[in-house]
Amino acid sequence: MQVHSVLEPGSEHPSPGGQYSYRVLGPCCRLFDREELPWPCCRLAWRSKEPSWRRVGRRFVADLAARRCPSYAVELLQPGARPTRTVITLFPQRLGPELQEWWYSRQPASMEAANRLPPPPPPPAADAAHQERSRA
Repeated sequence: MQVHSVLEPGSEHPSPGGQYSYRVLGPCCRLFDREELPWPCCRLAWRSKEPSWRRVGRRFVADLAARRCPSYAVELLQPGARPTRTVITLFPQRLGPELQEWWYSRQPASMEAANRLPPPPPPPAADAAHQERSRA
């Protein structure tokens, strides 16, 4: 299922399994912390191809597993419990190309204030034509 718009902040939705519901706080980018990677510990296992102990590059990078799916900061609403804030990635859904570029862009222009909001969804006729092309 391809997604062309973000969920509205403040809207409530049931979980895919129906065990809880959640209130959307807003879209977010799921990051991977490279400091959580395991450090090499045994030379014999690596056979002289031991990775460097020095981390080169950014500490936080976009999570490759979640790059094509929408992630949201949410409040879990469970009966009889306090709301819990967490991040949910909707893996069964796939971001449309324009929305994926907005969500996980590598372009420097994406950091401008004018790019704060996602692009408007395509008109329904264009979406139907795209679905026809993808089936063929």
